[in-house]
Amino acid sequence: MSSRTDRAAQHLTTTANVLTGDVVRPGDSGYEEARVGWNRLYSRYPEAIVFCCDTQDVVNAVRWAREEGIALRARSGRHSLDGWSSLDGGLVIDVSRMKDIVIDESARTATVGTGLTQMETVAALGQHGFAVPTGSEGGVGLGGVILGGGFGLLTRSMGMACDNLLAAEVVVADGARSAKVVEATEHRNSDLLWACRGGGGGNFGIATSYTLRLHELSNVTFLVARWSGHGDLADLLRAWQREAPVADNRLTSALEADSTAVELSALLYGGSRRELEDQLRSLLAIGSPEVTVTEDAWPTVYGDVDRGPNDVPFWKFYSQFVTRPLPDEAIDLIVRFMDNTPSPPSNFFCSSFGGAVRHAPPGGSAFPHRDALFYCEPGAAWNDPALNSAALGWAADFWRALRPYGDGAYVNVPNAAASDWEREYYGSHRERLREVKATYDPENVFNFEQSVPLSPADPSRALRWGDGGQPKSQGQGSP
Repeated sequence: MSSRTDRAAQHLTTTANVLTGDVVRPGDSGYEEARVGWNRLYSRYPEAIVFCCDTQDVVNAVRWAREEGIALRARSGRHSLDGWSSLDGGLVIDVSRMKDIVIDESARTATVGTGLTQMETVAALGQHGFAVPTGSEGGVGLGGVILGGGFGLLTRSMGMACDNLLAAEVVVADGARSAKVVEATEHRNSDLLWACRGGGGGNFGIATSYTLRLHELSNVTFLVARWSGHGDLADLLRAWQREAPVADNRLTSALEADSTAVELSALLYGGSRRELEDQLRSLLAIGSPEVTVTEDAWPTVYGDVDRGPNDVPFWKFYSQFVTRPLPDEAIDLIVRFMDNTPSPPSNFFCSSFGGAVRHAPPGGSAFPHRDALFYCEPGAAWNDPALNSAALGWAADFWRALRPYGDGAYVNVPNAAASDWEREYYGSHRERLREVKATYDPENVFNFEQSVPLSPADPSRALRWGDGGQPKSQGQGSP
């Protein structure tokens, strides 16, 4: 047994009375499977992984880690793109088995465990006639998606996933060595609810359940148009960025290019094929695309939306929000990079904003990119480790070339190399997020490579925020 295994075994025996759940450690038969994440570019070796079955398991795990003085990380769907949901020599607290769903049909709310994947959530709610906006990759865990924002093909009609978050149950640090559960609602710990709506995962505590606003399920019309090669890419980008952000609010679309083709995905919520094709007429008139149209219930269509390559082990993405239309020189550089991809599945992806995204929910949210026209993402994907250097270099060069044309980045797709990452992710909200951090995690228990840092102590600043999520007036007569 290695020294690392010896230490893990010693920790587990010293406080076995409080570490509950299914615990996996080095030397166990399931350790290798338990430790790996979706992106195999990053490989971590924690001292232990605890698969929690309920909130008390999470409380016990946080308390145990604090008593033993070892670092911890929260994990739900294992899709942390830079491997930050795991760590060497610490404790991984995994909530992926926490999948309870309680639906209140009269209130149109659902309380869900944060271990659910997006696919599981869409399917379960659909059986009861409801929907919530999520991202488009079914295997991604709901826990992290909502905390960072969450957008997909229902975004322009229903808002961000985090906009539909009404309450959260969160395990936070308590005192010097303990942990406790807090409820974040619009009326209680509302600053934490505000932060959970786009402030990023793992910054303040470990979310164990969410209460979500539900939308009535409707049939959708889903169109996929595919153009071979990149000959039409520039014209498609120009037309799409002009029309997609101002389309009918029921219509959300995405444009994606890989090494061999360009694909448009468009979903009209509660509309007909004729309406959708009419709204996309100018895009479909470019070149000679192959077009398929599906009319069905959203949960059925969602399986077609989630069509990305699942057998690619290595990935590197960068993110950017665009608030002004890309000029011709930016579109030209996108075409040049896509003509020289390091591997076939490497891609450039855009998703339309506008519509319901423009409006923050009651109480506000930490998601700052509501004025974006669209989101874009250059990403390298490859199978052969020998391509690591070329693929990583291509993705980084692509991101740096595009940076002058964007404004901000997506915390769920981190730009790890950015020196000004706080501004990119959070914009004007970054100082208030530091204040929330100081309130709920003053010992910085929940920290990782780009976690929200603590703000310098300043008691006067904390008094400037009302419990309802809005800044109070500083003048006479303020409440």
